[in-house]
Amino acid sequence: MAAATSTSMAATAVLLNTLPAGKPMAPFCPLSRRPSQSFTPLKLSKELRTPSQFAVKASSSDESPIDTSELLSDLKEKWDGVENKSTVLLYGGGAIVAVWLSSVVVGAVNAVPLLPKILELVGLGYTGWFVYRYLLYKSSRKELAADIEALKKKIAGNIE
Repeated sequence: MAAATSTSMAATAVLLNTLPAGKPMAPFCPLSRRPSQSFTPLKLSKELRTPSQFAVKASSSDESPIDTSELLSDLKEKWDGVENKSTVLLYGGGAIVAVWLSSVVVGAVNAVPLLPKILELVGLGYTGWFVYRYLLYKSSRKELAADIEALKKKIAGNIE
């Protein structure tokens, strides 16, 4: 598999604007409705059947920016260097369960009709307070940088 992925070519897609210079370009929204048009999901209107306003150009190169065999060998070295593999697997499984559980909680909160909007307002208020408290003035930015450095030292310890 590593040989197959290392010989594959990387492709890049570029969007080119092909409108005539005299026509202004309006944003394209396939779901926008005009009173004179009827929209059904299975039938395309005349406007949508016309040739595309964008052309896609793909290019490829033989060299891949990421060498997969080197990446896999580095990962194998690091995994072999781990002493407590069961602990790493336990933490990884715990992280996956935590992401799943948070997704369930967010889905449940989102189902309550008014709660998402209230939480948006709380987040917007907190963002405004944070900008006023830490980012607006030079002295408070220096204080924030000092707090971040202290937190880094607390988490990483004093490495000397």
